[in-house]
Amino acid sequence: MKAFMTEFKKFVARGNVMDMAVGIIIGGAFTAIVTSLVNDILMPILSLLTGGFDFSALCIVLGEGENAATLNYGSFIAAIINFFLISLVIFMLIKTINKLSIKKEEAPATTKECPFCKEQVSVSAVRCPHCTSELK
Repeated sequence: MKAFMTEFKKFVARGNVMDMAVGIIIGGAFTAIVTSLVNDILMPILSLLTGGFDFSALCIVLGEGENAATLNYGSFIAAIINFFLISLVIFMLIKTINKLSIKKEEAPATTKECPFCKEQVSVSAVRCPHCTSELK
């Protein structure tokens, strides 16, 4: 059991697991923001454009009476809009990050390998300091 706990601690302490945990937490908070954006801002605007039609009230009543079951497909439409907005924002965020990432150019080599002794020597050297061979 002790070996299992030690292995688990190593697993959790790795950077990838911690990064994933932070990403999931931020993703949950981000989802709440987008859900609020859809429900509180976009759906009322969409309702205004459709003549006061409330999408969240769209449902099919399955049965009779006050407590009849309903299929709330208006909520499903809002969930689809949530999904597309989250996808769009993530796409734009990744696209921006990719543009901002600075690719390091490789610095020109300052050393080369001596073909005779295989030691590293300066690129400008004409004779190897290790084996004294002439370099091209």
